[in-house]
Amino acid sequence: MKYKDYYEILGVSRDADTAAIKSAYRKLARKYHPDVNKTKEAEEKFKDINEAYEVLSDKAKRQRYDSLGSNWQGGADYTPPPGFENFSFNFNQGGAQSFDFGGSGFSDFFSSLFGDMMGGMSGAQAGQSFNGFDFSQGAGRSSARQKRTAQNKAEDLDITKNLNVTAKEIFDGKPISVTFTDIEKCGYCNGNGYCTHCGGTGILSTPKTVKVKLPKGVTEGKKVRLKGEGKTDEYGRKGDLYLVIHFKDSEYEFDGDNLIKEVEITPPEAVLGCNKEINTLHGKINIKIPAGVSSGQSLRLKQMGLPKAGGYSDLNAKIKIIVPKNMSNEVIDLYKKIQKLT
Repeated sequence: MKYKDYYEILGVSRDADTAAIKSAYRKLARKYHPDVNKTKEAEEKFKDINEAYEVLSDKAKRQRYDSLGSNWQGGADYTPPPGFENFSFNFNQGGAQSFDFGGSGFSDFFSSLFGDMMGGMSGAQAGQSFNGFDFSQGAGRSSARQKRTAQNKAEDLDITKNLNVTAKEIFDGKPISVTFTDIEKCGYCNGNGYCTHCGGTGILSTPKTVKVKLPKGVTEGKKVRLKGEGKTDEYGRKGDLYLVIHFKDSEYEFDGDNLIKEVEITPPEAVLGCNKEINTLHGKINIKIPAGVSSGQSLRLKQMGLPKAGGYSDLNAKIKIIVPKNMSNEVIDLYKKIQKLT
C-alpha cells in the first residue's frame, strides 16, 4: 500500500494553517476539476486532491495522519495512530512489512487510516488480515468499535419517506412509482461548493423514481424497505430507502384489515328498505338494505375487502341517510303529514 504525502499533493508545508490548506485546495480543484480538465490523469489528481483536503482540513484526521509520518513503514520505529495503541505489532525478519488492505472508494491508504479497513470483521479475522502483524490484544474491542462505526455510517445513508396509498393500489398489487428528491453532499467538490455541479451549494438535489410492490396484508405505519435505494457515499456504499405506509383514500376508510364504504340512501328507502348497486374493489354488486335501517349502521359484506393471507378482508357498507335537495311542495306536504302521524 503506497504512502500518500497529502502535504505534497496540495503543495503546502507540514505546518501550514487551515487557511493555507484551503487556498491551495481551491486552486488545485479548479485546475483539475473534471469540468475543466478532461484528461484521465486529471481525474486521478482530482481524487487525490479531495482526499488530501478531507484529511488535512479536519483537525482530528490530520492529527491521526501526522502521527504516522513519512516513515510509516519503518519497522520497529513505527508509531501507531490513535486508536491502535492496544495492538501488538510483531515484525518478521527481513525488513519492512506491507499491509494487505482491500480498500474501496478513496485510496487504500486513506481507508486504512480512518476506520474502513475492519468494517464487518470479527476480532479473529482482524488479527489475520494484516501481513506480518499480530493483532492479538484489543482486537475484539477494536472490531466492535469499528462495527458500530460502520453501522452508524450505514444508517446515515438510509432515507425514510412517507408513502400515501389508496385501497385500489393495495388491491391491484401492481408496483407503485414513488418519486422523491435525493439530497446529498456533492461528490465532485466533496461538499465544499467549488464546482458547477452543485452550483456552489455543496449539495446535490436529484429527483429519483423507484417502484415498490406492496406486500400482501400491508398495514398502516408499516415500513417497506428498498435495499440499496438510499444515499451513496464517496466509497460507493449505498443505504436503504424505507417507505412508511399511510392509507389515504377518498372512497374508503380503513378499519384494521377491513374497509368501510359509505352508502347513501333517502329517508323513504331507510323506512321501507331497498336494493342498492354499489361499486367495490371486486366490481359492482347489489346489496339489500333492510327496512328501518338507521344512519351509521353498517352491513357486513364478507370477503369484499383487501387481499390478505387466505383470502380477502371484509367490506362494511356504512349507511348514510341523506335528505334530497330541492324537494317539491307536494313532497314537503307529505312529510308534514307523516310528522303529524308519528
